[in-house]
Amino acid sequence: MSVPAPPSGGGYRSFAEFYPFYLQEHRHPLSRRLHVLGTALALAILLAALLTRHWWGIPVALLSGYLPAWIGHFFFEHNTPATFRHPLYSLRGDLRMMAEVLGGRRRW
Repeated sequence: MSVPAPPSGGGYRSFAEFYPFYLQEHRHPLSRRLHVLGTALALAILLAALLTRHWWGIPVALLSGYLPAWIGHFFFEHNTPATFRHPLYSLRGDLRMMAEVLGGRRRW
């Protein structure tokens, strides 16, 4: 799958432009699984932290989401997480990919 390079200046103009790049960076099945599991775990911990007002849960949620994803990138994809260059689009990509996997529209 060939994904166009970002526009000059290195940024994407929209999430629709970014998402094909995101998917290309997450081709390995184990990496996708780690992303989906990490994202789901992070959302559960974040929700629990907010509901119980245990604010220490917020950094725990971040760590539980990013650690599995970064393991996927470094050990299976052998690339740099998009979070470092495009943090908001990357988060949105994680959520969309998780929704697609859970909805049966994307293999995991």
